[in-house]
Amino acid sequence: MDNAPTPAEPSGSPVATTSSAPPPEEAPLRDVPIDWEALEDAFENNAPEVHSYLQLSTGEVIRVVDGVADPQMHARIAADPSYLRVDPVSSREQYRWMERFIPLVESTELRGRLNQAIDGKGAFRRFKDVLMTHVEERERWFTYRSERLRTFMDAWLAAHKLRAVPRPAWSVAPAESPADEAQAAAPREHKRRGAEAARRAIRDAAESLGPRDLEALLAFAEFLRARRVAQAARASEGEPADEDARPSPSDQELDAAEDR
Repeated sequence: MDNAPTPAEPSGSPVATTSSAPPPEEAPLRDVPIDWEALEDAFENNAPEVHSYLQLSTGEVIRVVDGVADPQMHARIAADPSYLRVDPVSSREQYRWMERFIPLVESTELRGRLNQAIDGKGAFRRFKDVLMTHVEERERWFTYRSERLRTFMDAWLAAHKLRAVPRPAWSVAPAESPADEAQAAAPREHKRRGAEAARRAIRDAAESLGPRDLEALLAFAEFLRARRVAQAARASEGEPADEDARPSPSDQELDAAEDR
């Protein structure tokens, strides 16, 4: 996603219409407990070696990376009707988001730097680098981009007759007063903001990693994701999740991932 798109690249849109034939009989919507943050990551990442799938029962998003994941596992997921391939937003469209965001920047000097940054190869990386030292505009960009991604996600879900429903959450004892309610909600909001900050920090850190480090990071991330899916499958079958019994990757596995 580091290369600026060429004019010949298709613009892309949330939902493509290729036929003027009347729509088929309206199918009922299917409720899916969407993990919005994971789905947003899948829609943003359009690297050709990355394939994302939405698990229609649990709402989990599975990411399979060519050369890192087991090819047999990838084939099983692709052939499983309970998984739906995620169609990421094209580089062309994400480039347009940068173009449309720049006029919203208040600083004339920063607008000029951003316009220079998106000119030519490596536009996405340079755009992020310029915003790195401008905290407020950087946060505005994250919000702007999330809103654009959400529009595409909503259209994609509607096209596949999927309806997003809240994900199951741990039950919380009812608060006795508005003050108690606010106090109970604070840890959840803090946790959500902490997770968002961690995701952004990981993205920023990944920009400075070399190919071998990135492959090791991807291998470990795939391990964590596969473990999470396995735990969700066990939970759906009524098996208790034993936190202490969770396996962790061995040193040999991490060394092998780094040596790829």
